[in-house]
Amino acid sequence: MHSLYPLLLRPEFVERPWGASDLSPVYPAHICEKPVGEVWLTGDENRVANGPLAGRTLGELCREYGRALVGESARETERFPLLIKFLFPREKLSVQVHPDDEAAQRVGQPCGKTECWYVLAADPGAQVALGLKPDVSREQLARAIQEVRAEELLNWIDIHPAEMIYVDAGTVHTIGPGSILVETQQNSDTTYRLYDYGRPREIHVEQGLAAAKERTRAGKVQRQDAATTLVASPSFLVEKFALKETRCFHAAHSPQIFVGLEGLGLAEGASPASFGRGEVLVLPAGVAEVRIRPNEDLAMLRMTLPAEPVLEPQTILGVGKSD
Repeated sequence: MHSLYPLLLRPEFVERPWGASDLSPVYPAHICEKPVGEVWLTGDENRVANGPLAGRTLGELCREYGRALVGESARETERFPLLIKFLFPREKLSVQVHPDDEAAQRVGQPCGKTECWYVLAADPGAQVALGLKPDVSREQLARAIQEVRAEELLNWIDIHPAEMIYVDAGTVHTIGPGSILVETQQNSDTTYRLYDYGRPREIHVEQGLAAAKERTRAGKVQRQDAATTLVASPSFLVEKFALKETRCFHAAHSPQIFVGLEGLGLAEGASPASFGRGEVLVLPAGVAEVRIRPNEDLAMLRMTLPAEPVLEPQTILGVGKSD
């Protein structure tokens, strides 16, 4: 068995009917034959691109290395705890909801899906919808779905670059067109579509209404301008770093996931790896450290699991035009 080291993973491009045909703002070399909505960075099928483990999938490595890869804070030893994606919405996503941990486990899933979105880019007027408007009940939502007007009952807000949006499990939500988002989520792909604009895809009204919560903590995360932490929650921490000189990141209770936003960085060591915009480097929990040297000014996100219990973040819904 090879020793673990900082892993550069190849992105996986996932087609979605609401996705984009031009990914050049992040992936200028990728040619889209069909619209790509999601680019997965830490999924089970993402493959290692550097060193002696090149070609192996992240899922295989989790099953083989367990805690040495996923750390002590992960619930499961053989499954990577966080799924990181880039989202490229060019049409509206379905109105949907994800179950929380308790609801997911009742139907045999390992965990629910709380997520957050870092707004990398947004056209003027780009919006997301988060949760039900005040005094809207599940029963009213069910009726609105039948009457094809579910969107009217949601809180639509304008989004802008560098904002962080928190979406706790149970929040009815959707994303409008015109943005590029970096999504951090619990590693679950359980989505209940409540309403999908007539697209020929399965919807899950009964399951979705059962998972939906009338009030949640979803919204824009309030933070200090100088703080590196974009969001701290029970499910994940997301930080932003701007490196102008080499920095060492040490082993922790959790894997550390570094996602390039701008510039270029080099992870130094026995299996060196360069990563830049749209690329991901994973530091396994059992690896002592990684030294990251910016070849150009490097802006990157770091995603980890919390070391101890964390409260839900403080959020606001903001103000946007109604849809």
